[in-house]
Amino acid sequence: MRGVNRVMLIGNLGKDPDVQHLEGNIAVAKFPLATTETFKDRNGKLVSQTEWHTIVLWRGLAELASKYLHKSSLVYIEGRLRTRTWDDKDGNRKFATEIVGDNLIMLDKRSDGGGQSSDSGIEGIGGSDMPMGDPSESLPY
Repeated sequence: MRGVNRVMLIGNLGKDPDVQHLEGNIAVAKFPLATTETFKDRNGKLVSQTEWHTIVLWRGLAELASKYLHKSSLVYIEGRLRTRTWDDKDGNRKFATEIVGDNLIMLDKRSDGGGQSSDSGIEGIGGSDMPMGDPSESLPY
């Protein structure tokens, strides 16, 4: 039986995407994403827990992130977990777990020239950076 490695997150960027270009002009973007869950504890007090995730986007999605995303942008990210290992300068084994995104939907509202708020209407699927319509239609629920 084959395994499944799938992650779906909705959260806010912790900082602007850091975009670099590798050999062959391949773009890669990296940024922290915060997801916050809110629940009531035993005493009925509202408690919020925030988790931070490292997001990595490649090629077209990296370019899209560079152009449209900024600190606090609300996004839907779908991808897979990847854990990298390396040895630091002292020979200690280091680990980093990241989400490699292959689907990005911008959920922020933007104001048009008339001052009205509307959906951004821009989403990236599979590295495409073409506008695809209403982002809420693509959410899995």
